[in-house]
Amino acid sequence: MNSLNLLSGHISATSHLRKPPLKKVPSGVHKSKSGKISFSSSSFLLCLSFGLLYQAGVLLGHPQCLDYGPPFQPPFHLEFCSAYETFGCCDQEKDNVIAAKYWEIMDYIDPQAYELCGRYIKDILCQECSPYAAHLYDAENPQTPLRNLPGLCFDYCSEFHLYCRSAITLLTNDKHIQECCEKNKTRFCNLLNIQDQDYCFPNVLKNTDLNHNLGSVVEDKKGCLQLCLREVANGLRNPVLMVHANDNTYRMFVAEQVGIVWVYLPDGSRLEEPFLDIKKLVLATPWIGDERGFLGMAFHPKYKHNGKFYIYYSYLDKKKVEKIRISELTVSPSDVNKADPNSERNLLEIEEPAANHNGGQVLFGLDGYMYLFTGDGGKAGDPFGKFGNAQNKSSFLGKVLRIDVDGRGSNGKPYRIPLDNPFVSDPKALPEVYAYGVRNMWRCSVDRGNPVTHKGRGRIFCGDVGQNKFEEVDIIVKGGNYGWRAKEGFECYDIKLCHNSSLDDILPIFAYDHTVGKSVTGGYVYRGCESPNLNGLYVFGDFMNGRLMALQEDERGHKWKKQDICIGSTKACAFPGLISSYSKFIISFAEDEAGELYFLATSYPSAFAPHGSLYKFVDPARRAPPGKCKHNPVPVKTKSKRIPFTPLAKTVPELLNELLATKSPKTALNTTEMSQASSSSPKSKKPASPNGSAKHKPGKPKPAGPGKKHPKAQPARTKGSKAKSAGSEQTLKTPHSSRAAASPPKRKGSHFSRAKKKLPQVPKLRSAAKEKKQKKRVKKRFRSRSEM
Repeated sequence: MNSLNLLSGHISATSHLRKPPLKKVPSGVHKSKSGKISFSSSSFLLCLSFGLLYQAGVLLGHPQCLDYGPPFQPPFHLEFCSAYETFGCCDQEKDNVIAAKYWEIMDYIDPQAYELCGRYIKDILCQECSPYAAHLYDAENPQTPLRNLPGLCFDYCSEFHLYCRSAITLLTNDKHIQECCEKNKTRFCNLLNIQDQDYCFPNVLKNTDLNHNLGSVVEDKKGCLQLCLREVANGLRNPVLMVHANDNTYRMFVAEQVGIVWVYLPDGSRLEEPFLDIKKLVLATPWIGDERGFLGMAFHPKYKHNGKFYIYYSYLDKKKVEKIRISELTVSPSDVNKADPNSERNLLEIEEPAANHNGGQVLFGLDGYMYLFTGDGGKAGDPFGKFGNAQNKSSFLGKVLRIDVDGRGSNGKPYRIPLDNPFVSDPKALPEVYAYGVRNMWRCSVDRGNPVTHKGRGRIFCGDVGQNKFEEVDIIVKGGNYGWRAKEGFECYDIKLCHNSSLDDILPIFAYDHTVGKSVTGGYVYRGCESPNLNGLYVFGDFMNGRLMALQEDERGHKWKKQDICIGSTKACAFPGLISSYSKFIISFAEDEAGELYFLATSYPSAFAPHGSLYKFVDPARRAPPGKCKHNPVPVKTKSKRIPFTPLAKTVPELLNELLATKSPKTALNTTEMSQASSSSPKSKKPASPNGSAKHKPGKPKPAGPGKKHPKAQPARTKGSKAKSAGSEQTLKTPHSSRAAASPPKRKGSHFSRAKKKLPQVPKLRSAAKEKKQKKRVKKRFRSRSEM
């Protein structure tokens, strides 16, 4: 994947960027009699900021930017900090800002030191673009002030201090410690040093162990993919699905098994009144593992214009016969966030001979037709009839059905039969049947296709729950026979039927035995924007043990490689808002309107237990460039009260803070001891295996604790922190933007080879009004960072 192309320990200092106009003379800079600028004893924020103590092991070096996000691949060429143009924390706009700052500093450098110090100054400034910027600037630890300059390795720092110590005043203007470090190299470099020598600059650039797979999905030694989660919703009663209306509102509709559908808005809040409440109609019980209830929902492809959606649920008819009902409803004409309960139009009812194996998926394919996925009728081994319901094409059970909801059939049916359904002309088959031989497909999805090539677009993936030995993942094929009950997975189940079965049966793309998991939950192929590394991965899980897995397609061999997904690595997931645990029972997967991937799980699988949560997948190794994935939701008028989201699960930073708080004060190192220890400490240890990794028993993540509220995450930086000065502006920049900044005019020749220019007279200091305005900008940036 993307990695840094670093041929040496230092970043090249050559650049041809436009030099900005002069703005000010930094504090501590004076005009000499010759008209040149010289330097006096300077201020240095680091001497104060780094005096705070921090515990060994709490600061975890991993790719992270100063905005607390993973690094990214810049959308355009970086002309100044070019070492980070393939992967880092700067887009072109930020690169231009750093270049402008560099040229402003160089205007005050004595020509004799120009060539010698230029390299060091550029090295230091460009560390804001490093994939490890947060570690270099101590942004990972909210207990300490943000460093004004990056952590430097002692030898490199000593060289900088030897040749360019007078430039310290140009890199910060803190007035509290003007005489702290300019004359004392040892004190200065001890303060700039960081504990983990693997991550100080320039060691971090040379470390092949850190950089050889930089930007790729992190894997442990056994190939388990390390992803992270963000809690999106909680307090749900067996959340069976989450869907979107594809109407540009970016609302999420989350359904509970009891028959209630909630509306979640793009800001994370939930509407107090549900979108749909048919719990009086739905057959659901508090029994653990009961498969009946509200099971499926899909919005019409033209919902934005016709307001139609479809539901699939269990109910008892007047004769107390258990049935599945598929029906159509419309949105209320007076409230876009509420369905019209009186608009229900029954499309199809199917009698269920047993309480289990009810199927439940309803979705629309790219052809505009509705697909329904039914179970085989229940009990064990599909004992109905001579060959079972699944192999009987005259039964609705154990099938994939396809119907056209935009019209009525000539025979009085409230839907039409697509003319190209595979068994339309077979008198022994129901014309609705699209595929057969399925046991109990639980959760299917349509592949959006590769966003660039559109390869894979329209494929329908399903997880089919097995009987005694195997769980499987299938791709639905028109007219396909998926083998049940003759086969289970790749092997025979009913020996007699298996030997007489067709050789044209559709085999799974993947199957696993019950040593891995006992009840597959089908997922989605990731086609979102925020996590580019995940594109093309089919992510799914197992209900019984909470195991998360992914399939990667080998297009040459038409095979699928399975990898486990590990959640909760303290090192990989130490980002604000990310959590390290989830509830065990994985009920369903989902994607939002933007294609980002989620799953729903509960710690207690009862339809009446409010212990379910909705989680979003996050790749900590790489994100899309800032701004690329932004969308502008269509505003929605809300008549119901908005309920803000209150997280229950503790985030990784909160857990680390608790660990820090429980440590004995005696174990704390003072600054000098810490610096001495870090200079002689061995290489950093490998990260511990996260929950659910191959070293642990699969599927044993720790649930967040049903119903237990945890403290809210504290902001990483409080607004108006007194530990910062106006000089902090040099570190805290405006947020990244994906907007393509125009390439600046190239400067003629290298700045090293240019002739000495005549420096102007001492520029005027900024006015008090400008200083006040500058301080307001700094405070605003602190506020925006603390609220992220």
